[in-house]
Order: sequence, then C-alpha cells, then structure tokens
Amino acid sequence: MGDHQHRLLSFIKRAEQASQAAKERAVRVEGLTTAQYNALLVLSGDPGITASELARRCAVTAQTMSSVLARLVDRGLVTRTAHPRHGNVLEITVTPAGQQALDRADVRVEVVEAALARALHPAEQDQLRHLLARCTEAALGVAERDE
Repeated sequence: MGDHQHRLLSFIKRAEQASQAAKERAVRVEGLTTAQYNALLVLSGDPGITASELARRCAVTAQTMSSVLARLVDRGLVTRTAHPRHGNVLEITVTPAGQQALDRADVRVEVVEAALARALHPAEQDQLRHLLARCTEAALGVAERDE
C-alpha cells in the first residue's frame, strides 16, 4: 500500500482542509458560516433561484440548505417570495443587508485567494486548475462506475 502521506488523495485532502479552514476563519469574522457565505455568493450572481437549485450549486443536501436559508432569512440577509407564475415555488434573493455582509466577507476571502495565488506563478495557477479539474472528472467517473 505504501506511505499514505504520499498518496494523491492525501495531498488533495490536506490542501482542501487548509484552504477551507482559512476561508471559514475569514467569513466568521463577518458573522457568516462558509455555507451561508457560499449561498449568498451564488444568490448574488443568480437572484431568484429556488432552494433546490441553490443546494445543488452549493453541493449540499436540500435539508442542509433549508437550515442555512432559515438562518439567513431570520437575520434578514435573504428573502423568500412566491414565484409570480408558480405560487408553490419560492424565489430567494439577497437583501441589501445580505449583500453588504457578503461584500465584507468576500473581501476577506479574496485575501485568502491572493495568498494562495502568491504561492504559485500564474502559469502554475492555470496548471493547478487544469489538473484539479482532471482529478475531479476522474473521481466523478469512478463514482459513476460504482453506482
């Protein structure tokens, strides 16, 4: 089996854990969780989407997203309103207060992004994106074959 510290999955996991922990610390300063930040980020770019679509884009379950949205609504950071033509569908939008919270948190996340970028030359950044995309495709392919 070999040394697990040298396995590709171990390196990917450590990089993911370290980068997400830095992101979590950055958004926590603004009173958000990473799940709330991610939801606000997606909603700011695509207002009016449904909770199920938001959950899919944030890669969480519908139940998890429901909990995240309930907290965001309680804090006045998002609103849910009935769709004009489909009354049983709720559209979700970011409130001005939610946009302000997102903007403040995003400035802090950009600092994390910049630190990661400084560790690599621009060509290495492009190469890393490409390699990680290939790893993602390969992992999804294995998952599909196993189903």
